[in-house]
Amino acid sequence: MITHGIAAQNRKARFDYKILETAEAGLVLKGPEVKSLRLGRATITEAYAAERDGELWLFNAYIPEYQGGVLSRFEPRAARKLLLHRRQIAQFLGAVARDGATLVPLDIHFNARGVAKLTLGLAEGRKKADKRQAIAERDWQRDKARLLRSKGRDY
Repeated sequence: MITHGIAAQNRKARFDYKILETAEAGLVLKGPEVKSLRLGRATITEAYAAERDGELWLFNAYIPEYQGGVLSRFEPRAARKLLLHRRQIAQFLGAVARDGATLVPLDIHFNARGVAKLTLGLAEGRKKADKRQAIAERDWQRDKARLLRSKGRDY
């Protein structure tokens, strides 16, 4: 049971996209959805955020039905409204329209007060060569840390 911390994470997002900016958005959820999130069973790898009627919505996020004997059922892949300030929404939608950026959900987490939040990233897609460069950079950092550790320096 997760009371605070990460409930769902999109680990491939930082590999497939270059994250330009992030923001924390609230989620409009029903009670059983929150209970299901607290069990850590949600998946956001195929999810995306887009505009509908001037508001931001989270599409294709999978939150399975809560199996704790609750009678109220909900659609696991329903669109869920994101709560952001108007200025943030305008800024994100402007970047999407102007630069062709994408709004990618990075993780769903519970803050210190126990409220579900979504970390939303404004991202540019990476090309295959950029992904190879990211892999090479990550491998070099790991090898460098290993070499420094073996020499007795702990960085």
